[in-house]
Amino acid sequence: QLQLVESGGGLVQSGGSLRLSCSATGGTLEKYFLGWFRQVPGKEREGISCISTRGGSVNYAESVKGRFTISRDNAKNTWYLQMNSLKPEDTGIYFCAADGPLCSLGIGSVSDYMIWGQGVRVTVSS
Repeated sequence: QLQLVESGGGLVQSGGSLRLSCSATGGTLEKYFLGWFRQVPGKEREGISCISTRGGSVNYAESVKGRFTISRDNAKNTWYLQMNSLKPEDTGIYFCAADGPLCSLGIGSVSDYMIWGQGVRVTVSS
């Protein structure tokens, strides 16, 4: 059973950067479409990015486009979310997810992904 563990969250000032990582154990990631979601208090979990099996196709939510970059390293069984120009509204719990839908068609919803990490907190101060 594939298990996912996020890391890299923390507290950063507005305009700063963070890189989240999601590492998998118990199996290989290379056959999966992968995604990142975030959840802020009082709101539903939203998809913010996805990546295809070899990284050739990526997708971003409008709210993060141009600031966030998703990537993957199948050899390391890990994928990443580089977050630049962070804003206070980026504050939330970030989740990595695997076994999602075809990324070229869109990020998909929570129910489209079968495997989830436990989440990592990102706080952006103003």
